[in-house]
Amino acid sequence: MPGFRVPASGAVEAVVRAAAAAEIMPRYRQLSADDITEKNGPHDLVTVADRGAEAYLTRELTALLPGSAVVGEETVHADPAAYGALEEDAPVWIVDPVDGTRVFVSGRPDFCTLVSLARYGEVLASWTYAPATDRMAVAVRGRGATLDGAPLRPGPPEPGRQLRVSMSHPDYTSAEQKRALLGLEGSGAVTRGSGSAGLDYLAVATGALDAVAYSWEYAWDHAAGLLLVTEAGGAHLTLSGEPYRITGGNALPFTAARTEATARHVRRILLGG
Repeated sequence: MPGFRVPASGAVEAVVRAAAAAEIMPRYRQLSADDITEKNGPHDLVTVADRGAEAYLTRELTALLPGSAVVGEETVHADPAAYGALEEDAPVWIVDPVDGTRVFVSGRPDFCTLVSLARYGEVLASWTYAPATDRMAVAVRGRGATLDGAPLRPGPPEPGRQLRVSMSHPDYTSAEQKRALLGLEGSGAVTRGSGSAGLDYLAVATGALDAVAYSWEYAWDHAAGLLLVTEAGGAHLTLSGEPYRITGGNALPFTAARTEATARHVRRILLGG
């Protein structure tokens, strides 16, 4: 698809809002036991809202950009080979219909819908929508990031203050990655567990958090938020010192932070420095 154009942001926003209104919010705090399924154990849940919203987004986003593909969390769970679309020629919509499914199931409002558009491994635009609080964050490569239309530019953390970091739960990863993550706690950082990666990235982009550190790399959790943080003036680094790649093969854990200096500092801690 040479010379394709990214669809107008407002058109994508309308699709994301409509998917949430049709498939997610009617089920918010209304789920029955039959509406919830475990994928890979009790910490990995999927609901009828996840499946319905992903189907809605797949249909409408590919209609906005004919010839595009979709890499969605639920689609890839059913067919792992679908993840390979990230390395093919067609532009790809990367979709997490309900980011923070456990939070959604619990009835708390801190979940979101994540959509990004990528080609050749580069994220071009992203949309982060928190339907329970009606907040929409948008990032376009080279054009900045906004929250409800207001520019995002958090700047550096306040000097002398402990870093505020959201991170993967150390017990749900390898022994080596667990040691790296626990190093953050030992460094004096104020840490918390991640319930929704998308909203954690938004918190970094607004300055409510200083950084995140994650030990998993599925693109639907990270593509939208990493562009949001980058366009707000931040940076992301893997343990190897390279930026995170949506196609995978990253040295984990990786970090994203509100400034490049903060990202380098968190990476040093993760390395044991």
